[in-house]
Amino acid sequence: MSIKIVVADDQELVRAGFHMILDAQPDMDVIAEAADGAEAVAVARRLRPDVVLMDIRMPRMDGLEATRRLAGPGVAYPVKVLMLTTFDLDDYVFEALRAGASGFLLKDLRRDDLVNAVRVVAAGEALLAPSVTRRLIGEFARRPRPPEKAPAALETLTAREREVLQLMARGRSNAEIAAGLVIGEQTVKTHVSNILAKLLLRDRVHAVILAYEAGLIEPGVA
Repeated sequence: MSIKIVVADDQELVRAGFHMILDAQPDMDVIAEAADGAEAVAVARRLRPDVVLMDIRMPRMDGLEATRRLAGPGVAYPVKVLMLTTFDLDDYVFEALRAGASGFLLKDLRRDDLVNAVRVVAAGEALLAPSVTRRLIGEFARRPRPPEKAPAALETLTAREREVLQLMARGRSNAEIAAGLVIGEQTVKTHVSNILAKLLLRDRVHAVILAYEAGLIEPGVA
């Protein structure tokens, strides 16, 4: 079954380029384009795509507000949103993730990386450009916020799951977590799935945000 995609960008040539690249894949189908956030919301609600490629800076309604309406807290049937932008700015990263985005990439990525990103997000995983991941974690270290009250659900985690969550929050990949804890990578994946289920989180990116904001680990600790 093909991955259904909506491309939202206010630049026609950019939309056409993404459309051409993705539509050329045997497992992808670009079903619509949108020139601004309001149009993206209307089209996505009507057509229910698997993934929306969403620019951040657009007229009428920007990509952040469009993402909130499609994937934010309280949305009954959220749509997976992959943010694409030329602006590698911390505030946009945080706002996009809190709005419900499943991924955040810069527009200078390679063709193959774009295709892979859509597949990853369509499969239900979170995806961030490596530079964005570093900036996300670095931002917490540089501007630590007062910890919020830790969610009660954290108490349901086992000691091993808390260890895995702490390592996730420090930017470790599954392979690195497995090596550090001397366990199998499949076991790590199981722990990650259990953590997300217990904390009612959509993906590991939001688990990282929760870990920092709840004060589970100290910002800046490697």
